[in-house]
Amino acid sequence: MNPELQGLNLVELIDLLEPAPEPAPISMMPQTVGWIWLGLALTLLVGWLIRRAVKHRQANAYRRAALGALAEAGDDPACVADILRRTALSGFPRGEVAGLTGKDWLRFLDQTMGGDRFSNGPGRVVAQAPYRPVPASPELTQLARDWIATHKQPKQEA
Repeated sequence: MNPELQGLNLVELIDLLEPAPEPAPISMMPQTVGWIWLGLALTLLVGWLIRRAVKHRQANAYRRAALGALAEAGDDPACVADILRRTALSGFPRGEVAGLTGKDWLRFLDQTMGGDRFSNGPGRVVAQAPYRPVPASPELTQLARDWIATHKQPKQEA
C-alpha cells in the first residue's frame, strides 16, 4: 500500500481519481450511402405530397367559394340556380356549360353528380327559378350543396 494514501478517507481518495475520458462526439451524419439516398427519397416524396395537396386545394377553391355563397343565399331558388351556374362555369369548360338550358342543364347536373335528383327530384326548379318566382326549398339548397361538393370534373391534361 502506498504510504501517501494512508490516513485519507474515502472522499479524499475518490477526489484523487482521474476523471474518465469523454468519448468522441457521435456524428449525426449517416455512415452509409443508403441512408443518404433514403433521406433524399423521403424529402422528394414529402415535397411531392405537399405540392399535390396545394394544387388540389387551389383546384377546389371555387367549390369553397360556392359553398360560402350558398350559405349566404339561404333557400332562395333563384340565388341557388345562379350559384350552380357560376360553379359549373368555374369547374367545367365554358363551351360545355354556357349554352345549357332547361332539361339539358338539369341532365348535365345529373350526369356530373350521378343520379337524377335534378331531372326528377327537387332540383327541377333550378331550370325555372331564374325566370319566374318559385317557392323556397331547403331540399334544393341541400341538393345544390351536395352537387357543389361532389360533382365530377372532366380529367384535365397535364
